[in-house]
Amino acid sequence: MTPALLLAKKKKVAHTIHQYEHDPRAQSYGLEAAAVLGQDPSRVFKTLLFCLNGDAKNLAVAIIPVDKKLNLKLAAKAAGAKKAEMAVPDIAQKTTGYVIGGISPLGQKKALPTFLHLSAQEQATICVSAGKRGLEIELAPNDLLMLTRGQFAPLCEEAGL
Repeated sequence: MTPALLLAKKKKVAHTIHQYEHDPRAQSYGLEAAAVLGQDPSRVFKTLLFCLNGDAKNLAVAIIPVDKKLNLKLAAKAAGAKKAEMAVPDIAQKTTGYVIGGISPLGQKKALPTFLHLSAQEQATICVSAGKRGLEIELAPNDLLMLTRGQFAPLCEEAGL
C-alpha cells in the first residue's frame, strides 16, 4: 500500500486501482499507462513538479493529461509566481517521497500547492499515479482536489491558441 492509496482509503474516497507491468524501455510513463490500461490519454494524468522564482526547493505540483505539455508560464501564473521551471528530479523525489515515473499527487511527504488542468473537469474520473511505476489510481477530479487541497487551473497550451 502506497501513501497515495492509504490516503484515499483513510478519507473514504471512491477509487479504483489499476496495476500493470511497467516496461523499463517505455519512452513515457504516462503514455505507457494509458496504452496498457486501454484508457484515452485525456483521462490519464501525469504529476509534474515545478519550482517557483528560481528557488529549487520552492515547489508546486501540476497534474496534466499525459498527452499534453506543461506551459511553465501558465503554471507560474497559477501558483502566483513570476516564473516557473521544472524541478530537479532528485529534489522532486526527496520532497514527495516517490520516484520519477511514480510520483503521485496524493500522499506526498510535504503538502505542496497543487494545480489540476482544467480539462479534468470534463471527465467523470481520471487516473493518476498511485505512487509507483505501474500503479494508477482512478478517482473523481473533485476528490483529487479535495485530497490535495488543490485547484483547477489552465496549465497547458491548447490547440488553436
